[in-house]
Amino acid sequence: MKQIRKAVFPVAGLGTRFLPATKASPKEMLPVVDKPLIQYAAEEAETAGVDQLIFITGRHKRSIEDHFDKAYELEAELESAGKTELLKMVQNILPSDVGCVYVRQAEARGLGHAVLCAKGVVGDEPFFILLADDLIRGHGKGVSGQMADIYARHECSVLSVQEVPREDTRQYGIVEVEPGPGGLLRVVSIVEKPAPADAPSNLAVVGRYLLTPRIFDMLEQTDTGAGGEIQLTDGIAALLEYETVIAHPFEGKRYDCGSKLGYLEATVEYGLAHPELGEQFAAFLRAFRD
Repeated sequence: MKQIRKAVFPVAGLGTRFLPATKASPKEMLPVVDKPLIQYAAEEAETAGVDQLIFITGRHKRSIEDHFDKAYELEAELESAGKTELLKMVQNILPSDVGCVYVRQAEARGLGHAVLCAKGVVGDEPFFILLADDLIRGHGKGVSGQMADIYARHECSVLSVQEVPREDTRQYGIVEVEPGPGGLLRVVSIVEKPAPADAPSNLAVVGRYLLTPRIFDMLEQTDTGAGGEIQLTDGIAALLEYETVIAHPFEGKRYDCGSKLGYLEATVEYGLAHPELGEQFAAFLRAFRD
């Protein structure tokens, strides 16, 4: 059975909802306590068995490459200062057997186009897609690990889903499902950002995909859709004609860090759970509330 070895991170977006903070720094580098969003996503993928991280980048995204690169000057400074723990931290952002590939998306043509840019690196293998601004604290193996387990049993594409308020369906790709293999949910249809009255359900696809390489053929034949972009949702809709796609209501909690409120919620909850700062931060919040 194939291990899922590759993960694609579309990081070319402009992050306009966080301007001016994202004017010169990518939204994926926004920190939640002491790690940027992109590192949380990369760690999730690595925990699921991935050993090649594929970043689809754009202009002004160099700091993402720098973050996962070796920092000789910083390491020398920490070593000379005897700051051993900090040195280990920066040297082990990723395990030594995990590699990074960077592919430039020359123009912003949508998530589907960004994924298509990874075709030459992914090749003929199943792969993950992780959207870093969906920060998900998954139980056990994490959301990607849960999806990998489903693929190991059924060898088909898997979409992470969660219920959203009916009035919010126009913000997501929405799936219609039916009972599928092994008690799972089979996707019958998927539509991008439908109006609440037109949505087939309130099950939204959020931030994690595990797709077979056939998706590239579908995306190459996909016309521009909502917003004049090549939508990944439309490619998945075409994929349904050829193979089973599973909707997985994941175990874990999602924070929409593409929104300011979701980002603040994540910062507070991860701060409270932080092994060094949690108790002090909780005391601060109690005093602040009082």
